[in-house]
Amino acid sequence: MKRISIVAAIALAGALGLAGCGEGVKGDSAAGGDKAAYEAALAEAKAEQKKAASAEGEWRDTGKTLKKAEAAAAKGDYAAAIKSAKKATFEAKMGQEQAAAEKGVGNPDYLK
Repeated sequence: MKRISIVAAIALAGALGLAGCGEGVKGDSAAGGDKAAYEAALAEAKAEQKKAASAEGEWRDTGKTLKKAEAAAAKGDYAAAIKSAKKATFEAKMGQEQAAAEKGVGNPDYLK
């Protein structure tokens, strides 16, 4: 019985040790991946912002949100940078939809 317990403990320790090694490698690549994910999110946000501006539907704070993303990335906080870039993408897409919905609507009667 003791022999089985010792073998099981050694196997468990070995498995946990290997899992720990894998996390170290994963963490290293994830750090580079975060920067790449940020750059992709920023590029998408800027492209959507351009589309919103051309449709005359750019929201006021979209540019501020992009600057916030860039500032977070400069500090190395890629999670916050990605979050801000995705928010800017959302704002730009909603601005495009809003511009399309309001196109040709005109002014209300009381302004005529």
